Amino acid sequence: MERVRSRYKAEVEDIVEVIKSLEAEGKIDLCPPPINVSSYFQYLRLGSENGWFYLLTGMVLGTLLSIYMLPDFLPWVLIRWILGFVFVLYLPGFVIVEALFPERKELSGIERLALSLGLSLAIVPLLGLVLNYTPWGIRLTPVTITLSLTTLIIGLVATYRKYKVALMRTV
Repeated sequence: MERVRSRYKAEVEDIVEVIKSLEAEGKIDLCPPPINVSSYFQYLRLGSENGWFYLLTGMVLGTLLSIYMLPDFLPWVLIRWILGFVFVLYLPGFVIVEALFPERKELSGIERLALSLGLSLAIVPLLGLVLNYTPWGIRLTPVTITLSLTTLIIGLVATYRKYKVALMRTV
């Protein structure tokens, strides 16, 4: 960057803008730096690569805590509603999108958001249908446990897929 800046006497912001426009036009392809890990478990410890998974786990745990620990009156019930909304209508679809499209450049942010909401609206009723035919039925605890486990397991699948993609970058 310094070499380009001194040679062309340009500001850093201008250089970054030109690079971003070249990437948008498809003339150059910017990829993240290669990772230096030897196993999947080492990869899971990388916060820069898996921050989304730690946030996901925190959201699931926060939702579970709000359901079972917070009282059923205002203002605490608002926290439950907000976390429950995200837990049911966004997170299941989000992890499926992350598993299906492990590279960021495959979909734009708005496409990821729309697919996340749509897939959540598809998978949650299917989980409810399956639970309906089990001895536990559709009650709060079985639904929460099933949705939590499904979200976290698919999230782990997504991190593994991202790990494989990151390994391909190092080759």
